[in-house]
Amino acid sequence: MATAPYPVEVLPADPARAAACLAALEITTRSWLGAVVANAGGLLVDHGWLRVLGSGHRGLPDVHSESAPGSGLVVVGYDVLGGQYAWLGTGPGSRPTIHYFGPDDLGWLDLEQGYAEWLNAVLAGSLTRFYETLRWPGWETEVAALALDEGISAWPPPFSKEGSDLATVSRKAVPLAQAVSFYQDMARQLGSPQEG
Repeated sequence: MATAPYPVEVLPADPARAAACLAALEITTRSWLGAVVANAGGLLVDHGWLRVLGSGHRGLPDVHSESAPGSGLVVVGYDVLGGQYAWLGTGPGSRPTIHYFGPDDLGWLDLEQGYAEWLNAVLAGSLTRFYETLRWPGWETEVAALALDEGISAWPPPFSKEGSDLATVSRKAVPLAQAVSFYQDMARQLGSPQEG
């Protein structure tokens, strides 16, 4: 984390909450996900643009509460626009990979990386390139001012032609859960491909 090309803040973990989360997920601290859950309430990456979930912190949920039991879907992070990162199993005997649901295309993209590979890439600087088209001048200050449970609503939305340039749209702080829900609802209404 110290060598990341952008700021990474480790939110402190509550030991009792971390232990309960590890037990509920049935994982150990020998895995990368287990290590994050045990040692961090969450990670705020790149001025808070990405919130990697751990054992939870004031305003930030824990990994277990964001998982869908029996579905093979475990949400491991959110971006400030309402995008989601989820660890998904792709079938019996296959290796689970991280998928991204983006507000710009309303579909799940398989990043073809396991959790450790994904987190290592994030900490090595992959966010800069990954979000190149979803950022605007001055985004760092706007994002850093948000609370842990807030995201940014853009109107027109990024999946529309009119909203494709976030420098020219109306942006405001909203509850992050509201932003996530909005894009999931839009994907269902527009018939975008869904997983999980």
